[in-house]
Amino acid sequence: MEARLQRRIQRYGWDRAAEDYEPLWQEQLAIAQAKLLDSARLKSGQRVVDIACGTGLVTRGAALAVGPSGHVVGVDISEQMIETARLRAAAQGFSNVIFARMGAENLALPDASFDVALCALGLMYVPDPLLAIREMQRVVRPGGRVVFAVWGERAKCGWSPVFPIVEAQVQSDVCPLFCQLGQQDNLARLCVEAQLGNIEQHRIQTTLDYADIEEACDAAFVGGPVALAWSRFDGEIRARVRRHYAEAINPWRVGQGYRVPGEFVIVAGTRAA
Repeated sequence: MEARLQRRIQRYGWDRAAEDYEPLWQEQLAIAQAKLLDSARLKSGQRVVDIACGTGLVTRGAALAVGPSGHVVGVDISEQMIETARLRAAAQGFSNVIFARMGAENLALPDASFDVALCALGLMYVPDPLLAIREMQRVVRPGGRVVFAVWGERAKCGWSPVFPIVEAQVQSDVCPLFCQLGQQDNLARLCVEAQLGNIEQHRIQTTLDYADIEEACDAAFVGGPVALAWSRFDGEIRARVRRHYAEAINPWRVGQGYRVPGEFVIVAGTRAA
């Protein structure tokens, strides 16, 4: 897929998903986000940038870690995600956080202006992840940390059939790079290529719990990366897509609910002094 088109799809898709993202995904992603923040080793007073911040879940966590003397900037390609993040941070009384819309591959931020750069489950959607890593490294001071979380191996993520199921309806590769970075040591090798040092990698096995098939399908289609395609499906296609997805996750059905396996990869590195 042409990069400009991919960015546009991501932008408008996440605009569609913004309202439902936290209700559907906050608990499911908490273990990965907590490990990412732990790997960042944040300290009071530090300056942090959160790339592909979405509704600001990690941004707010970082703001708590650095305290009122610190400062956190959250950026995302989606205007609706940024607006939602602003509203939720304000409602929770955060005064050390700001948000701005920008893409991960072209950060309108000064060189060496942050102590730490974070990217939680956003790098998979970027057309050029190596460029995004280099941009994150550029805005971090020498010796600063850069930390990523991505989804892991496709075979270990039970919800991943959502992509081929949707692609069969739109004749397009919705998320062409989604599973590549979580395969083997791909993300760690990319960080080495970007000349980050002291690379650390962790794999986390998890379970995505859903009360019923409605909740599982809403998470997959309404509040996730295929939300734009879903918004354009008519009732007949939606019914067919939901049926196929229910069949795909049926092995993990427990009563009326589902316990779908998942895997995250957390990679951290430091910018050379």
